[in-house]
Amino acid sequence: MPLKIEIIRATEFVRVGAEGHFDLPASKAALATVAAACRKRGIQHAIVDLRALEPGPKPAFTPADLVELVNTFPEVGFTRRLRLAILYRSDPHKRARLFAFLSTLRGWSVRAFGDFEEALLWLSHGEETSARPARAAGTQAIPIRFRTSGVGAPVRAASAPGRPGNRPAGRARAGSASSRTIETTSPRSQVRTGLSRR
Repeated sequence: MPLKIEIIRATEFVRVGAEGHFDLPASKAALATVAAACRKRGIQHAIVDLRALEPGPKPAFTPADLVELVNTFPEVGFTRRLRLAILYRSDPHKRARLFAFLSTLRGWSVRAFGDFEEALLWLSHGEETSARPARAAGTQAIPIRFRTSGVGAPVRAASAPGRPGNRPAGRARAGSASSRTIETTSPRSQVRTGLSRR
């Protein structure tokens, strides 16, 4: 599967075009080429252009093959900041979209497009919000504690100073407690969240 690399300066992204037929080892090599080109040039946006490839009557990749491709991202040097657009002409077996979906589930910023302009627009919109966004200035982490009642149902309470509402009726029975931390964009530092009645 010969590759052709272009650097397009409009929004600075790497474009890799493929020709021939779909092939797992060649696809891994193409992802390595994309990662190396992005790393070498300090670019965080890339398009893998599959429009020249003809999908066959049967899918070339199984879902396990697609997971294997996604798992090669860290091996070949992809970073979490890289945005990868997969561009296809025809996706009758939905493999390009499945690859993008599986990549997103693993925390990578990958989308599949049937239109070049849509892909370019997505790449030029900057950073996509991730599952765990970076904490913005002026925000704080708020711990949330969960305690299960004797019946096994989780009991959760949250209150702000001077607002006794949102507390569970009655006293929660002693049980196991665990803590989680969430991040908020609320600049109010006096907000408290928790289960314990202190």
